[in-house]
Amino acid sequence: MSGKQQLGFIGVGRMGGAMAGRLLEAGYMVTVCDIDEIAVTRLVQRGARRAHSPAEVASAAEFVFACLPTPDVLRDSALSDDGVIAGSKVKVFIDLSTTGPVMANEVAAALALKGIIALDAPVSGGPTGAEQGTVAIMVAGPGSLADQLRPIFDCLGKMFWVGEEAGMGQAMKLVNNMLSAGAMAMTSEAMVMGAKAGLDADMMIAVINAGSGRNTATEDKFPRCVLTRRFDFGLSVGLQHKDIKLAVEFGEALGVPMIVGNAVKQLLSITKASQGFGVDLTRTVCTVEKWAGVEIKGKA
Repeated sequence: MSGKQQLGFIGVGRMGGAMAGRLLEAGYMVTVCDIDEIAVTRLVQRGARRAHSPAEVASAAEFVFACLPTPDVLRDSALSDDGVIAGSKVKVFIDLSTTGPVMANEVAAALALKGIIALDAPVSGGPTGAEQGTVAIMVAGPGSLADQLRPIFDCLGKMFWVGEEAGMGQAMKLVNNMLSAGAMAMTSEAMVMGAKAGLDADMMIAVINAGSGRNTATEDKFPRCVLTRRFDFGLSVGLQHKDIKLAVEFGEALGVPMIVGNAVKQLLSITKASQGFGVDLTRTVCTVEKWAGVEIKGKA
């Protein structure tokens, strides 16, 4: 696929903007659209073309990517009268968002009636991974098409083809996010318990990361965002709650007992209600700290 291939990108917030920027740096021509005009302008200044609707993006490019916050926003961007489905040029729609298998199937079925192939290709790795091009991309759809798109995916991170059926990429993402959110929730409780017992925060992290308790929260989120009290991982607790709600509902629909998942969802729900939808997900620990009457701080 040519380095001057025309691509479309809908949703250029922190994650989407970073990925669209990487495509521009790789030499692709990218038409972008977002309700945040400032985010769009940043990319236009780097060489992107501005579109004013998803339909306009889909009339400029055969391959249209989307990175959007919720299933409802994705449905509207893909299937509304001014959505991707109304575009004149689009042939393939690639959803990088976390929107769940149910929505992936709904969008794929509707677009197929217009001759548009939909891939669900959610990503994991956070804003840092999006900026550095190291996200994991979980692609579901025709294997031959995934291989055709591999050079583009390689600009963004590491592609994993998970299956032919629509929604399989979303299912894989929910599996991943359950573990990630669970690690953050359990590490919050464990670290607060240790702090209440008088243990040093830096020492606890060092011990955990040398032992069997090591996880993504102890390796990255706590040292970088919690012990420093910066709380700047870059993903909101509201969006994390959305992801886990999707995961719990999906698991329960499959007949899987989501006991721990429901507990994680509850902690995120309380954090969202008490601190706000937009606060950083690492502030989940603040909910536990408040109840325990102790604060975790590193020496720094």
